Amino acid sequence: MLTFAPDLFAGRRFVVLGLGRNGTPAAKALAAMGADVQAWDDGEAAREALLREASSVAGSLTVAPVESLAGVDGLVMSPGIPHVLPKAHPVAAMAREAGVPVLSDADLLFQAVRKAGSKARFAGITGTNGKSTTTALLAHLLRCGGVPVAEGGNLGPASLSLPLLPDDGVYVLEMSSYMLERLDALHFDVACLLNLTPDHLDRHGDMAGYAAAKTRIFDRMEPGDLAVIGNGDSWCREITALVAARGVPVVTVSGVDEAADFHMENGAVVDRAGVVARPGAALPGAHNAENACSALPMALKLGVARNVLAEGIGSFGGLAHRQKLVAALDGVAFVDDSKATNADAASRALRCYDRIVWIAGGMAKAGGIADLVPYFPRITEAFLIGRDAPLLAETLAAHGVAYRIAGDLEHAVPEAYRAARAQEAEVVLLSPACASFDQFSGFEARGLRFAALAGELLSDAAQGRTQDKTGGSERAG
Repeated sequence: MLTFAPDLFAGRRFVVLGLGRNGTPAAKALAAMGADVQAWDDGEAAREALLREASSVAGSLTVAPVESLAGVDGLVMSPGIPHVLPKAHPVAAMAREAGVPVLSDADLLFQAVRKAGSKARFAGITGTNGKSTTTALLAHLLRCGGVPVAEGGNLGPASLSLPLLPDDGVYVLEMSSYMLERLDALHFDVACLLNLTPDHLDRHGDMAGYAAAKTRIFDRMEPGDLAVIGNGDSWCREITALVAARGVPVVTVSGVDEAADFHMENGAVVDRAGVVARPGAALPGAHNAENACSALPMALKLGVARNVLAEGIGSFGGLAHRQKLVAALDGVAFVDDSKATNADAASRALRCYDRIVWIAGGMAKAGGIADLVPYFPRITEAFLIGRDAPLLAETLAAHGVAYRIAGDLEHAVPEAYRAARAQEAEVVLLSPACASFDQFSGFEARGLRFAALAGELLSDAAQGRTQDKTGGSERAG
């Protein structure tokens, strides 16, 4: 197994700010490659956790507050810490004044791979929605084709925790807008922009700023590379023209538009040469068709044969918390789509079912659920949880949709199941259209709790119990 040399970054100095899922692996990896690393986090628990591990980390790693950036080669900030908007972190402002670049750990992975002498290629996937599934699907297809693969980035694991790959290997990185605005050297051989809808506008100022951050995934691309871009929104169509004008080959993709280079016909992904592959049950809906249409041209560009793609896409198992069936009871399916943290993401699940009992709520994004009005006729009843349940309730009430403010999943899940049986709805759908941090550590924890509660209903039914787990909800409609 190839490894990064312990002196790869010898003589270089980095500051790592924020010791979460990205920062801690970055600090440890950079130190293991010979860099002088100073790490800091405002949280005492995070600092103590790294200090416990510091003795086992090769190289120079200290945990200390950042008072100066003199002699520092780069500042690695956790993606969630702002370096410009809505207000620059003081250390980021210090870096700007000192001319120290603020870098993503993905950029440092690229630098490390090239310094190690590997010619491994890089594939980057971004977009407002669908990037995790597309990242996982592309990695799966490459493995089916016998290509050495390491995937991570925003999807996890952190970029700098990935191993060194040989020349024929491929790094498949999910890239958030936060990561993309901190690139300095990373060159993607294939890059994909799935779609753009309003998100993270506080961080980027406005939609134009958000689009500009996403477009950076195509920086440094050359005529021998491949850009894959969805054609479902005006922002992406404009970016397609800009990238093509630079001489970078562009393939357009869509789950519904037959004018795209890769699109769906009769349940199969087709290109100009005919059928490429037929997505399996783990990729339901037009949005997943778009994901499949995006992953396939990248896999072809990276050397996977068409016949391998046809077999590989059928064996893809999907990702947790993305329209994942977690239980079924008395004809009611429980579907975990906890990753749907904004209205556009939730719309992709709502359009897949005809009769839905919907669980939604949490910390609403700008605009709330107003964009979901076209899908309201599919909702037989909604159960609202979290901080902004009253805000969502106002929109539902204005359009005559029955709802109850359940407060939390403990009440919402059993009540939603009873409603689904009474109303002959096919699915209890957790697709919150909101962030989860008011009640959970993240969307993963929210989805796991939903699945556990659905499992409890299954267990109760198996044991013949009919416990009343309802109560405490407000009815409205």
